[in-house]
Amino acid sequence: MDANKISVVINTYNAEKFLKRVLDSVKDFDEIVVCDMESTDNTVAIAKEYGCKVVVFPKGDCVSAEPARTFAIQSATMKWVLVLDADELVTLELKEYLYEHISHKDAAEGLWIPRKNYFMGRFMHSTYPDYLLRFFIKEDTTWPPYVHTFPIVKGRQEKIPAKRKELAFIHLANENVRTMVGKTNQYTESEVEKKKNKNYGIAALIYRPMFRFFKSYILKGGIRDGKAGFICACYDGFYQFIAVCKILEKKYRKEI
Repeated sequence: MDANKISVVINTYNAEKFLKRVLDSVKDFDEIVVCDMESTDNTVAIAKEYGCKVVVFPKGDCVSAEPARTFAIQSATMKWVLVLDADELVTLELKEYLYEHISHKDAAEGLWIPRKNYFMGRFMHSTYPDYLLRFFIKEDTTWPPYVHTFPIVKGRQEKIPAKRKELAFIHLANENVRTMVGKTNQYTESEVEKKKNKNYGIAALIYRPMFRFFKSYILKGGIRDGKAGFICACYDGFYQFIAVCKILEKKYRKEI
């Protein structure tokens, strides 16, 4: 296993929309592994066209890529792994930064990488730097099978400075309200499992959405993003409301 080589790992399901652009952005890495969850569109054909190593993980009841992450990582053959979603671009500056990083003997085993998110065509200050632990050594790394989780990496971790915006992932999924609401039902199901031991009361239906709105709009700067920032902050509060509703429903539901 070459210590100075990097595998790019991309989890996919019906990801043809952005996949060519994503693969173009990582074509100069040493290996590209596409872990597909039984796509029904042209995702696999595109991956093969680019010479990617394609592995398949049964979709089953999965609503996110997380259950397949560990399998995908273990399918890579290089010492270092960069994990991408199928709607994220890697800049040339980030690629060069990663190879420079692994050239040092005392390189941190994990790197948190910032990501630029967009909504209604605007860069969202309220979500930046949106740090993701996506670059790490392959050995002994695992990933919990729940949505919005991070890998468990043995060793030292560092963050790429947020001010280095040229090193951030570019998130192509310029989401609209329809898409966000559609994902809400899927993602909050996983939230219920992750937070099953939380002792929420009815008051959480009020204070958690309100705090999330305040955090997004005021503390994280969504107010600078105009109407898009206000809508996004409202959605963040709505997401929390639905998540808490489902947690309380599971806790108090009685069979008829």
